[in-house]
Amino acid sequence: MGVLEALASVSRYIPAVERPARRPPLPTRLAWTGIVVLLYLIMSEIPLYGVLGYQQQQSQALASLILGMNLGSLMTLGIGPIVTAGIVLEVLVGGGLIEMDLTRPRDRKVFMGAQRTLALVFAFLEAAAYAAGCQFWATALGGGGCPVGASIKILVVIQLVVATLILLWFDELVRNGWGIGSALSLFIVANVLKGFAWHLAGPIKVSDNPVEYYGWLAHVIKTGDFAFLRHGLPDFVGFIATIAIVMILIYFQLMRVYIPVTSPRYGSIKTRIPLNFIYVTNIPILFVGIVVSDIAVFYQMVAGITGPDSPVARGLEVLYHYVRPPRGLLDAAADPLRTLVFAVSWLILGLFFGFIWVEIAGLSPRHQAENLVRSGMELPGLRRNVKLLERILARYIYPLTVISSLLVAAMAVLADIFGAYGTGSGLVLLVGIVYNFYQTLAYERTLEMYPMLQRLIGS
Repeated sequence: MGVLEALASVSRYIPAVERPARRPPLPTRLAWTGIVVLLYLIMSEIPLYGVLGYQQQQSQALASLILGMNLGSLMTLGIGPIVTAGIVLEVLVGGGLIEMDLTRPRDRKVFMGAQRTLALVFAFLEAAAYAAGCQFWATALGGGGCPVGASIKILVVIQLVVATLILLWFDELVRNGWGIGSALSLFIVANVLKGFAWHLAGPIKVSDNPVEYYGWLAHVIKTGDFAFLRHGLPDFVGFIATIAIVMILIYFQLMRVYIPVTSPRYGSIKTRIPLNFIYVTNIPILFVGIVVSDIAVFYQMVAGITGPDSPVARGLEVLYHYVRPPRGLLDAAADPLRTLVFAVSWLILGLFFGFIWVEIAGLSPRHQAENLVRSGMELPGLRRNVKLLERILARYIYPLTVISSLLVAAMAVLADIFGAYGTGSGLVLLVGIVYNFYQTLAYERTLEMYPMLQRLIGS
């Protein structure tokens, strides 16, 4: 644990948001949460000093929605460095490569401190790669050299690292009791909703076809063309697919699988433990989206440094071409091979990350069996033996992991093939995050209504 402790010791010198001495009222916390999301959206539109005036490349749609990236703005890196740092540390700890017990306050403090430092390290490395490759400036990929000096590049790196630090403060402010939920999750929701609004009503003319408007509804109103299907642009089929996918995801989100248990401590009272049918939640599709987005980000950085025709850049470009989501039915039908590779790769990655998440998040049969034994519960007709309980629970948990991982990935794949607004992975994340936020809000509202309950649970 030496490396993590070293990273955590560095974080002591990084300013942090402290917990409030007294829990603010629920309306105040909601207000702070809304202010944080609003400030994030404003930052995503503020251009970097030293970049304004040069032609900018558009952010990849998936990277923009999942990681909140907007190239050339303060949110050029988005939440990528923070999320990547968290994933790396969770995999190391959950996989047993680093021995830590996150239920202990000290280990949890070390973990969070190391994550803050590592996020800033990743932000510095990504920002330096963008600046060194002259990614932000018009002549970077055109062979004409870089039009700015080292001082501007250093200033851009500093701006991006500071922007990442501000996002860390936003997340800490919300998590530490000033707000509700997770700021990073709400940033994803804000990006997906913004993408949905642009897909639906973006009043911008398409550059390569000036008679068409980007947003489907705007196109219908401006031209009178119903736009049942459009190549690479929002259409009526995508609108219907969005509604259908959201309704299906909500239905699956509410489904439960019940395991009967008894409690010898309380006269063998019988009850049932509910397991979510979407057992892996939306985490696998988040991981898949981050991996695919990172491929696009790495391509942009490598192409800026080595040129777009270098072997590494070309390899990344081809890889991203085959794993990126299609933009509607016509785009999917135009290249069936790419669509097939996309669908299969996302299903495989979703299943892979689903099993990884179950193991590192304490959702495996072993962890659940240990939790049952510690709580004094047992399965009817079985003695309280952890290994025996683990084998029984595995009959429920592993099939649920396979089904839910494939189901979540399949929903995202189908949504992208049919051109759903906000992308398939964005809709999956949107439904899961909003549902979790609703549960958190209901819990907080209950504590507000019953102060005695708040004192009993020590909240």
